[in-house]
Amino acid sequence: MHPTPHPAQPTPPRIRPAAASELTALQDIERAAGEAFRPLGMAAIADDEPPAVDELDRFRRAGRAWVAVDADDAPIAYLIGEPVEDADAAHIEQVTVHPRAARRGVGRALIEHLAAFARADGRTALTLTTFAEVPWNAPYYARIGFRPLSEDELTPELKKIRAHEAELGLDRWPRLCMRRPLTADVTPLMTGVTPLTADVTPLTADVTR
Repeated sequence: MHPTPHPAQPTPPRIRPAAASELTALQDIERAAGEAFRPLGMAAIADDEPPAVDELDRFRRAGRAWVAVDADDAPIAYLIGEPVEDADAAHIEQVTVHPRAARRGVGRALIEHLAAFARADGRTALTLTTFAEVPWNAPYYARIGFRPLSEDELTPELKKIRAHEAELGLDRWPRLCMRRPLTADVTPLMTGVTPLTADVTPLTADVTR
């Protein structure tokens, strides 16, 4: 009797800092991923412009922009993060995966990468804001350890992020803030930690999570 072979596990993507020459490619990833919102009746999100190159570059120069790359070293996904000091957290400002790389664990690998950096920087949590009812948004994040925060649990900085999203019209659809505590089982995916303390203007449009 032969044992049933287990399905092959996806190979973890290589993650590295984003390069200045790749920022327009990150915009292309954002546009492609945004199309998934159109069938949900969220055309305004699908049509929203990606972050401007100078906005992305501020995160890159601060050491808080990472890409997951394919075998040719071309970006297939990216994540940018910022510190939320009064929550002692690293905030996932944007994490976006190109549709051709979806369902391979790429987005989660980027999140775990940020978690490793945040833990090394002394942070105790990850936070993010997201759409509550989009299947690959809040329900997905709940499966990987994030929990919704009530309004009473939001710190002033997190309230400011949510208020700005409301100004942008994102609250046309139910939206919430989520938090995941950082525990010792997070395995660093890359050495050479860059602290999350540099002053960077946060992005305001959150269209893909």
